[in-house]
Amino acid sequence: MRPELIIFDCDGVLIDSEGVASVVTARNISALGWEITPEQALGRFLGMSIVDIQPLVETAIGGSVPAGWREGLARELVAALGRDSRLIPGAREMLEAVNAAGIAWRVASNSSQEEMAVKFEKTGLASLTAGRRFSAAEAGRPKPAPDVFLAAAGAVPASRCLVVEDSSLGITGAVAAGMVAYGFAPHGDGASLLAAGAVGVFKELGELFGVVA
Repeated sequence: MRPELIIFDCDGVLIDSEGVASVVTARNISALGWEITPEQALGRFLGMSIVDIQPLVETAIGGSVPAGWREGLARELVAALGRDSRLIPGAREMLEAVNAAGIAWRVASNSSQEEMAVKFEKTGLASLTAGRRFSAAEAGRPKPAPDVFLAAAGAVPASRCLVVEDSSLGITGAVAAGMVAYGFAPHGDGASLLAAGAVGVFKELGELFGVVA
């Protein structure tokens, strides 16, 4: 299938930031009384927005988080991600090859625009992704809802869109939007992505061209 548009998730597909975010999130939540390791936070919250993390935290601590908690965690994440984010291997080369192939592409993320800005600035993708970034915070509901994918697609029919995601929440949202979804699982078998509706799984980003050629 040669798509009219490719939609990429940000974290875990283009930017290696999920480990950084998990350290910050685990530290913050542990301070509220829910002792959780970065590894546990990564497994529990992969692909989730802060909005959807909050009720899980409140259930675990048996009460409400402090006023301004979401905003405070967001500030911590922006600072850490702007300092420590790295590129997923092959991400720049893959995006440049998509451009060379004449296929339109966009980024659809549960991250805020501010988070994406610092991550792409840190990794040297700021100019390449400019004008292509879509945040669920602006589109409506976060993944697994389809809102951000539909916003990124714009006038392009969903059936002509291909999505690359590393989380089951993202795959679920893409499928709900009516798009063809592929999982990206460089360190696993991608079984959870396939179970969520991915039609295939990539171990390396360059494998994308075996699908779109």
